[in-house]
Amino acid sequence: MILTAAAVGVVAILPGAVLFRLPVLDRARRASLPAEERLFWQIVISLAWSIAVVLALAALGAYRFDRLVVANLSLVIVAVALARGRLWYAGGAARVSATALVPLALVGLAAARFFPSSEYIIGGKDPGGYVNQGVLISTRGSLVVREPEVAALTLPTRTLFFNSHEREEYFDNRFMGFFLQDPDTGQVVGQMPHLFPASIAIAYDLGGVRGGLSTVGLWAVLGVLAVYFVGARILGRPAAFAASVLLPLNLIEVWFARYPNAEVVIQALLFAALLALARAHQDGDPFFSPVAGVLGGLLIFTHIQALLALSAIGAAVALAWIVDGRRMRLAFLAPLAAGAVLGWVYWSGPMRASFWRPLTYLRNLPGGAVTAAIVIGLAALGLALWLRRSGASRVRAAIPVGLSAALAVLAVYAWWLRAPGGKLTDWDAAALRTFVDVYALPLGMIAALAGLITVVPRRFWRDPAFVLTGAAFAVFLFYKLQVVPEHLWLARRFLPVILPSTLLLAAAAALGTWDQRPRGPQVVRAILGAIVLIVLGQQYRIQAAPVVPHVEFKGVVAHVDDLARRFTDRDLVIVESRDASDVHVLAVPLAYMHGRRVLWLENAVPDKALFEAFLADALRRYDRVFFLGGGGTDLISPAVRATPVTYVQLHAPSFLVTPWNDYRAGIRPYKFDYSLYRLERGPTTSGGFALDIGFEDDLSVVRFGDKEMTDGRTFRWTSPQSFVSVRGLTGREREIALVMHDGGRPAAAAPASVEVFLGEVPLGRIAVGSGFREYVRPVTPAALQAALAAPGRQIRLVSSTWKPSAYDDSPDRRDLGVMVDRVEIR
Repeated sequence: MILTAAAVGVVAILPGAVLFRLPVLDRARRASLPAEERLFWQIVISLAWSIAVVLALAALGAYRFDRLVVANLSLVIVAVALARGRLWYAGGAARVSATALVPLALVGLAAARFFPSSEYIIGGKDPGGYVNQGVLISTRGSLVVREPEVAALTLPTRTLFFNSHEREEYFDNRFMGFFLQDPDTGQVVGQMPHLFPASIAIAYDLGGVRGGLSTVGLWAVLGVLAVYFVGARILGRPAAFAASVLLPLNLIEVWFARYPNAEVVIQALLFAALLALARAHQDGDPFFSPVAGVLGGLLIFTHIQALLALSAIGAAVALAWIVDGRRMRLAFLAPLAAGAVLGWVYWSGPMRASFWRPLTYLRNLPGGAVTAAIVIGLAALGLALWLRRSGASRVRAAIPVGLSAALAVLAVYAWWLRAPGGKLTDWDAAALRTFVDVYALPLGMIAALAGLITVVPRRFWRDPAFVLTGAAFAVFLFYKLQVVPEHLWLARRFLPVILPSTLLLAAAAALGTWDQRPRGPQVVRAILGAIVLIVLGQQYRIQAAPVVPHVEFKGVVAHVDDLARRFTDRDLVIVESRDASDVHVLAVPLAYMHGRRVLWLENAVPDKALFEAFLADALRRYDRVFFLGGGGTDLISPAVRATPVTYVQLHAPSFLVTPWNDYRAGIRPYKFDYSLYRLERGPTTSGGFALDIGFEDDLSVVRFGDKEMTDGRTFRWTSPQSFVSVRGLTGREREIALVMHDGGRPAAAAPASVEVFLGEVPLGRIAVGSGFREYVRPVTPAALQAALAAPGRQIRLVSSTWKPSAYDDSPDRRDLGVMVDRVEIR
């Protein structure tokens, strides 16, 4: 415990504390900052340094935690030597005051709302990608890893798992969220930008899996503090405190503070960068110029949308230069330019598979449009310079008024009038309405618009980057969300900038912008405004109530630990394909958190001759070969034998996913039902064919639903077209028997019917009724011989389907056929 605490200090406090206290760049000015802000900066600077070191070492393939500690201590030693013992403020620092209780209270509130973190270690989506990339940096020390089980595949058998996309950016998916760049060497890189994973790597080194998962909550707490300090500087402490209390009460912030994502990192780094930029450019503190530049450079490695923030910051700096004559500081520009150069190398190099869309867009921009944009930009610059010389004061007054008026008009249009049409989708047209109706709530939006109109014209020049960044994110993202339109997934677009900016403006409108004790009318306004904010906070608290006690995928960490213990690093685990079920998401933590040898089938019907050759080679390389699946894979052949090892049911709690126009908060069980088989060479026992559907059938069915049970019977739902792999026939069989149930489909749905094929020979259509009953269809000798002669022996079931969500309030959007309990050929 003591060593861990010391390591945390070396990583998160000591480097920043020493750099902040160096007797350079007018230390007295920053020493006069409130004690709580000084501590905030020491933590931010320490984290920025530590993460930069991790990224640099991992880019070289040389990261280890002890090397990070050495780098940090080396920095401290050099800084102490340069300071020559002058690291103490010598009485010139502002004392700790009662204002320090404000961020302390915010930390307590945020911690209570943001922990425990979700157990999202599985693959398939961004959160699991971030976590597993962080673990890879910790355990393998590199951004790009090489996997021997991939490189060992022979060229023919490689197609069972990987197939070229004929793109220069990457070869194929290693797993969802991880790109296989070179199958010959097994070179793999995660598709998520690596700054957030770098911080996860540090936390994983300090606290294991739980430490890594908690990283997102720690970033969220830092983000709340960054929002508070930015708001305190622009709007005053009361409004900043109120907005920063509303932030951890809001559903969006609570959800993503527990759910691994880069947006909370952007929120923390961006608001810290905005504060540093304002301290440097508006307040004239030279120390914060390089701090702002470094933080801006680091943002490039968080998410592609960070480029939007940097564009807005650049516009703000240019505007301050044009209007107020504030020149861009080289100490700000140099680290930002270095970050941009390194970022280009990073995004166009190891991350090119994730960056190809923006690159393609940039390469295909019409030359005329680019020329026109340059001409318009130069003309606007010339006009601004002319206006500055002819009437700078008028320009200075007009810009914030015009900007706030334009934003208010756009907000009213998007809230009340915008409608889909042409290439404009319904969810993009309703983006602002969704934000207001579901997340910010109308009262919050009305207050924010009031703040936009009354506060921005008066406070714009205190921090133009804050206003322009909020405007850029709002205009760009409310125009096109650029995200899958599902709750709560789409809300991530509102998290980094839009939500905190909205709350800051709303609080400023309600309470006013003051720091000293209010007098006269200010007291009345503050009381009335506080009532409004209390009502809004209560609405947020009620709205987020289902999320606060919820832990996404609770129990998955322990479950994957138990699963991994079944294998050694001398075993190979084959996981069924993505189109069979969601079991493939377990492959990622098995491979990257536990170091197991894992391969992922390309599809649910692999070439059996190739798989036989692969298995023969794999059994020479590995002690044992296993198959993990639950959705159905046609894998067994006369030369492949599968022995059941175990059947597992895990129902982890998961928040309900609904379309953008269907918000229903609630928890559902996310099912991980799968079986584990040991694969060996040798013939399967023959003597007829009978299959209990839903029980040890994973290697015999394709395109069925998940395993389920009712009234002691196991079953699966058919899809529009489902398949049963047949083996063990003797040639004397004369009928097929299927035990089926219509599933209780509503009367308004199409009647349940199933057309049965043996191979390509139709055996007739069956009208399936209520209750499990046996339905028999005769098989002629000719049909049986045709089936035996076919390369793939299978029964094909073509079902009429219905969708539960089309008939009631069920969230089930599956196309369901009928329930099948048993299939037998006799």
